[in-house]
Amino acid sequence: MRLSHSSFLATVSVLAAMATLATTTPAFAQEAPQSGAAAGDDSGIIVTARRQNERLQDVPASVAVLTADALQRTGAVKAEDFVKLTPGVTIVTGTAEAGDTQINIRGMNGARDAESSVALVVDGILKTNTAQLNQPQGTLQQVELLKGPQGALYGRNAAAGAIVIQSLKPTDTMTGAAKLSYADYNTWEASAHIAGPVAENVGFVLAGYYYKTDGFYKNTFTNSKTVDDKENWAVDGRVMVGQGGPTQLDIKARYSEFHGASLPFNAAFHLPNFGGAFYENVNTHPFHFYNNIRPTNDQTSFDASIKLDHQLTDKIKLVGWALYSNVNQDLVADGTSADFGRFLSAANPQAQAAVNSCFSSTAALTGYPVNPPGFIGQTPVPFIFAPTTGSTFGPYSPTTCDGTQYQVRKQQDFSTEWRLIGDAGAINWQLGGYYLHIKRTVGVSLGADTGNGVIKQLYNAPDSTNPTTLLLADLFKTNVYAAFGSVEWKPNEKFDAGLALRYDIEDRKSSSLVPTATDPFTGGPINPGQAFGPLTDKHARFEQFEPKVTLSYKPTREFNLYANWGIGFKSGGFNNQGSAQIIKDNFVNAFGANVTVNDQYRKEWSSAWEAGLKGNLLNGALTFDLAGYYTQVHDMQFFEFFVGSFGLLRVVSNIDRVDLKGIEASVTVKPVKGVKLFGSFNYTDSEIKKNSSRPYTVGNKSPYTADYTLNVGGEFEQAISGDLRFFTRADYRLTGPTWFHTVQNQSVPTVFSGLLPISALQLPAFVGDGKYDVARRDAFGIVNLRAGIQTDRFSLAVFANNLLDKQYLNEVITAVEFGGSFITPGTRRLVGVEGSVKF
Repeated sequence: MRLSHSSFLATVSVLAAMATLATTTPAFAQEAPQSGAAAGDDSGIIVTARRQNERLQDVPASVAVLTADALQRTGAVKAEDFVKLTPGVTIVTGTAEAGDTQINIRGMNGARDAESSVALVVDGILKTNTAQLNQPQGTLQQVELLKGPQGALYGRNAAAGAIVIQSLKPTDTMTGAAKLSYADYNTWEASAHIAGPVAENVGFVLAGYYYKTDGFYKNTFTNSKTVDDKENWAVDGRVMVGQGGPTQLDIKARYSEFHGASLPFNAAFHLPNFGGAFYENVNTHPFHFYNNIRPTNDQTSFDASIKLDHQLTDKIKLVGWALYSNVNQDLVADGTSADFGRFLSAANPQAQAAVNSCFSSTAALTGYPVNPPGFIGQTPVPFIFAPTTGSTFGPYSPTTCDGTQYQVRKQQDFSTEWRLIGDAGAINWQLGGYYLHIKRTVGVSLGADTGNGVIKQLYNAPDSTNPTTLLLADLFKTNVYAAFGSVEWKPNEKFDAGLALRYDIEDRKSSSLVPTATDPFTGGPINPGQAFGPLTDKHARFEQFEPKVTLSYKPTREFNLYANWGIGFKSGGFNNQGSAQIIKDNFVNAFGANVTVNDQYRKEWSSAWEAGLKGNLLNGALTFDLAGYYTQVHDMQFFEFFVGSFGLLRVVSNIDRVDLKGIEASVTVKPVKGVKLFGSFNYTDSEIKKNSSRPYTVGNKSPYTADYTLNVGGEFEQAISGDLRFFTRADYRLTGPTWFHTVQNQSVPTVFSGLLPISALQLPAFVGDGKYDVARRDAFGIVNLRAGIQTDRFSLAVFANNLLDKQYLNEVITAVEFGGSFITPGTRRLVGVEGSVKF
């Protein structure tokens, strides 16, 4: 489903009308804790970081908090917004498709195609699908970002931390709000909600969200804004029965859709012996997009949950919930393998149309400008280094010679958790169990391009208009079982000790969905692994014991000395069957590449220590938090991308051991009424200690980990007349240098090292070696500014995101054996105006 511009305006009008008609009082009731801007800015903020209400000041761990006021002042609505306001945390999201989100906390990254390392908990319920990690989650009231392993408290996939969200609850009287903004590049964003009572002890919240943009970049071949355009909408509903009473039911449902582009990448080569454009620094790459296939990404997401809070006795409460989730996603994009000559001949005559299309499109586009070292000559050739009359295309070319790709990820899951919570005065305890069932289909289908578009199915016959040349597709089924418990001992106001325990079992099965068929261009099997026999079902079981210990000493109410230690866990799993054989045949056996990939990757577990001091001075006018940490990660999961004559391949591998240590500090000062200044800094020293997948990378840094982050900013508010106020907020975020791969300053063989000696050029193998010192993202700083006027009911503001229009890279996916990287640009300056009203 795709909304037109008129449909968008109609949607906004309906949401605003709903809010207006349903309201009967100008008061805007909300159950948010006291307002603040970030971690440590107000010692009175109430958080749920240990699944209990307590002052932020008293939590024995680093917790960044965005309250309702901070969310409004920054415009933050989803994970990428929260992360950019938090020290020691970075994010890569939406570079491949909408559900592709990787959050890095203090050097631990959520590897693409594996499970997330960061749990998402919304109103006490653990979300189960990584694709939902960066989606808006209703009307937000508070966001807590917890660092370090949280599995013992918050459950699955919390090895690096957790994002804990509280959304709006039903209000005692009818209330509502609406917000609308417009910015550059035809960018619209709107949200609205109404809340109130339905009957005695029954209340509701209904919220809607809409976002649309044409995107920052243009496809020069099709003369269209189809590079990073997107459209997203969502509806959230909530009904609470017995709110605040001894028995409370919380029923929620959510539906959202995303439609937009995918894979906004360019390629950069790192082959120093050829020099020039063949040895390119990723940070200075000029981005141009000219693919002939319209990239699309479609995602639908539905989940429904019910949560019970029941007071069994004065001292014991029962809390249980169940969640059903269904996320369907696919993407279509241009291919990557033109220069390996895959579509220059057909073993099966039925596929000859694709060969004819490749030659005719090349001839028609001779001289079309593409990024160096590419050029469009008169004819396609079977090797990237072409004679003067041949073509060097590069990936995502305007011709049909690079084929197509279609990727699918569908997941349905059901989960439930039940826990008993007890209060025995000086001792508080919890005890419970968790179950999750996942059914996930993942497929990557590469096809030939006959000029007739992409058929959106995993396998297409040789006589179709989009014949399949490579297929990786599997059905994964997972059952998760966990038991957990915790106890907190607080003998007096100064001392607090806690112990939490959890035991996880993940039982995983994999079945191949690849049919027995041949590649119509090479005559080999449709999946190279089939050359060694049928692809058989796989089964593995992953288990982990996850303790967490916390200690806190408060010499006064204003200071808290704390320490904690815990074990983090992320389940192992399966790559698409046939992956290991593809790597072995095309790289290891072909030219001696020193890389090992397995069809099954191991579980990841970590041991994390943290110690710190937090406090406030001058009656809360100055608050601060200082922490140091050390984490040892075993079998860190890491995403690898391979490109060759076979097409493309995505796999998860393991880094045997990575050590992470660092410091973190934050401070907030309120010198006078209406003025708030804040700053935070993180430095992470990371080192790969052992890596059997690529042994020569020992000593390198943890991938996707910024060396440091710095956040500084301020808020100013001044009364004008009555309740009319002027406000402004400025945020500056500096993200340090970042490697995205385990291979960093090394020089290693590539496919060109194997092809050059046997090519017409007859060059020595070492000439084709790649060197990756130019694949590191440079440090970059982003300034966001927001200013306007507001009353208790109305607000009008102007905003500028990336005010100075800093050009930076979102992600660098290095394909080591290909000899280069696939890079995607970050967002550019976005200036707009926003208005809101509360009822």
